Amino acid sequence: MEGQGDAITKHEQLLQHIESLKVGTKISVRKLAKEMLVSEGTAYRAVKEAENLGIVITKERIGTVRVEKKPRNISEQLTFGDVVDIVEGHVLGGASGLTKHLHKYVIGAMKVDAMIRYIDADSLLIVGNRDDVHSLALEQGAGVLVTGGFGTSREVKALADQLDLPVISSRHDTFTVASMINRAIFDRLIKKKIMLVEDIVDSKPRLHTLKISSTCGELRRLSQDSGEQRFPVTDEWNRVIGIIGRRDVEELGDAQSIEKAMIRNPITAALQTSLASAAQIMMWEGIDFLPIVDRNRKLVGSLTRREVLQSLRDVRNQPQLGETFDHLMWNGFADERDEEGRLFFHGFITPQMATDLGTISEGVLSTLMTLSAFKAAKDITGNDYVVDNMSTYFIRPVQIEHSVTVMPKLLEISRRTCKLEIEIIHLDTLVAKAVLMLQSLDHG
Repeated sequence: MEGQGDAITKHEQLLQHIESLKVGTKISVRKLAKEMLVSEGTAYRAVKEAENLGIVITKERIGTVRVEKKPRNISEQLTFGDVVDIVEGHVLGGASGLTKHLHKYVIGAMKVDAMIRYIDADSLLIVGNRDDVHSLALEQGAGVLVTGGFGTSREVKALADQLDLPVISSRHDTFTVASMINRAIFDRLIKKKIMLVEDIVDSKPRLHTLKISSTCGELRRLSQDSGEQRFPVTDEWNRVIGIIGRRDVEELGDAQSIEKAMIRNPITAALQTSLASAAQIMMWEGIDFLPIVDRNRKLVGSLTRREVLQSLRDVRNQPQLGETFDHLMWNGFADERDEEGRLFFHGFITPQMATDLGTISEGVLSTLMTLSAFKAAKDITGNDYVVDNMSTYFIRPVQIEHSVTVMPKLLEISRRTCKLEIEIIHLDTLVAKAVLMLQSLDHG
């Protein structure tokens, strides 16, 4: 154990120490640096990474606190506790109900008789300082969000505690809190749509590994028993030092060591790497096996190219959840075909796409040309692609609310790549042009 402790850095020791703290413990950079005998800069970097990992959170007027890491399987529904964080609120009563989920929210901008028809159990009523409405919502099984920084009566607080339904106060107005909650819901839907490496690794059966002292005979037997062709090679601390496959030892005898045949210092990925990034890494590096490691480079799983591509196909077959900037930009464009059946696109430049000068942003133009290239390439081959390289030419400015046509033209295609020329035209005048080389995700 001493050797293992010496093998990890101070940064890793700090993260392990933070993870060992009890949930709810306040964390001070100065105190942490003093306890662990490191500089405050080193302690600060560890705290920031712990925040990225989701094991600490920094709250206004409270400071940095150790928290329980939320599970990856994000629920589409918000809890009342989530709402408190989103609207920067505080709980006036019913704190024991913060873990409950809400299925909708209602804005209380109407008379009480009309409002009651919309308030259901497990909903959230957003309203101002109207104590009678607060009580009504609680009696209907709904939580209450009081806007404008107002409070509520002692009787409402007692009722909230009795029914385990939160009453939350926020300093923001009704429109602002509704916008904040909507944004949080869309962000959650988008995050759920994006698959990470850990989503696959967690569901895989037991991982098979070899040691540097293993023989070629052990490799062959393990491959026959497991049905796998490639394996990670780990040291005594379970850190990845290489990978080895059956083809690498075809000319070696069973008694020979795998040490000379293995590929040293292999490319690896982390659990938080997106699946699309893992696919790009495997494609660009020309590999079909990817060890997955934690922040200490210790092995936690592995992925094959086939597993990654199948998961990406499954994701694409799901309905689109939420709206990213790319989707928002492309929403105003329609697919059309010319007389020869070739795909092109027509749409309008919205005010959100403009710069301060009133012309379309060059970044938006690049995005529109990239998205049209992906769609045109998929229409031709049926495959999904990523950009390998792109050359852009901006020729004339485009004003907002102008209509434009995006014309893809196939230049060259192979099993792995697709080269296209994209033109954006307004009133028969060329305004932007790009040449893109795409790499297929389905072939490496």
